[in-house]
Amino acid sequence: MKKTLTILAVIFGIGFIVLAVYYWMTPADMLPVFLPGYDAAKMAPHIKHGIASLVVGLALLIYAWFASAKKVS
Repeated sequence: MKKTLTILAVIFGIGFIVLAVYYWMTPADMLPVFLPGYDAAKMAPHIKHGIASLVVGLALLIYAWFASAKKVS
């Protein structure tokens, strides 16, 4: 179970970091409709959404790092 959570944390962590870059590189009117921050009238990228996605991605990778550490007796 612990190994499965660690693998999922790594996958989702990388996914959120990729999503952060996507938020920074794509204007709000070009985002897919299902992503938070889509706005047909706004042409600027969502910097805050990207920062939040980056923080979540890094937190998941840090969790995976600590979860995969060997126990010291």
